[in-house]
Amino acid sequence: MFKEFKEFAVKGNVIDMAVGIIIGAAFGTIVKSLVEDVIMPPIGLLLGKVDFSNLFVVLKEGSAALAPYQSLAAAKEAGAVTLNYGMFLNTIISFLIVAFSIFLVVRWINKLKKKQEEAPAAPPAPSAEEKLLTEIRDLLKVQR
Repeated sequence: MFKEFKEFAVKGNVIDMAVGIIIGAAFGTIVKSLVEDVIMPPIGLLLGKVDFSNLFVVLKEGSAALAPYQSLAAAKEAGAVTLNYGMFLNTIISFLIVAFSIFLVVRWINKLKKKQEEAPAAPPAPSAEEKLLTEIRDLLKVQR
């Protein structure tokens, strides 16, 4: 059983998948930072200095302090139950960026595959019979 597991784990597909997952996770953190730190601040500024990560609705006030809360962190600290739609918007934008990026990569790979398929194939190597006939023809040319 251990031998079978070893053969499975060492197969190229499993290793490729592991590398893909690791790179995907790293890419996800980059996109998250891009959305939260680069894209959303200018959008929030254009919309009147809105911090999307602090957009929330209080469903139930906390016991430590009463609403209104200045930030999501303050609401959570007070023990309030909140609906965090700003964080949801950030997540949707992150998803759209990742999906579009993957779309571009897949599109690029498909173009490369299509170019390879369209490239003219090398002519097949001449058979032994064709080589022999070519030699005979060349010998007859030399004798003339």
